[in-house]
Amino acid sequence: MSTFKVHSIDSAPSGSRDTLQAIHQTMGFVPNMLGVFAESPAVLQGSFALFGALGKGSLSPIEQQVVAITISRENSCHYCVAAHSTFATMASISSDVLTATRSGASLPDAKLEALRHTTLKLLFSRGWLSQADQNHFFAAGYSKAQLLEVIAWIGLKTLTNYINHIGNTPVDKQFSAQQWLRDQAA
Repeated sequence: MSTFKVHSIDSAPSGSRDTLQAIHQTMGFVPNMLGVFAESPAVLQGSFALFGALGKGSLSPIEQQVVAITISRENSCHYCVAAHSTFATMASISSDVLTATRSGASLPDAKLEALRHTTLKLLFSRGWLSQADQNHFFAAGYSKAQLLEVIAWIGLKTLTNYINHIGNTPVDKQFSAQQWLRDQAA
């Protein structure tokens, strides 16, 4: 399997260095995934901008992580499940919700389960969400803006998951407590 270089600020193409510096200032380190993305300044800048915008969206931090883990689990991305599980823990997700999300089980919280269910429906149907499924999402207390945010998260996580697959991105030590392999989650 091809492995891409995990760039540092110093080794990255010049068009990626300012973005990597901003990431380091924001997070305190440059995650390996974004070091891989740095090979393409356009991919790095675009994904970092979308991640930042979605982080300011109307889904709560826990809801964002439920969506991100659900997508990453379905795409079998060991890196993103570990990273987003760490972010979910930082957002004070309950251990039962995190365990269920990582394993693909129904969530014990009805509203979060509606979110997970809608995320899966959108992912598997490639965006063709029935009116009944939309009504279920809205009845759970979500808005049209939040439905659009779920779709944007699917786009972002599909991008990151696929690049991690071809880049063979190693999990950072900051995320290692949340290591995940699909076969172990069953």
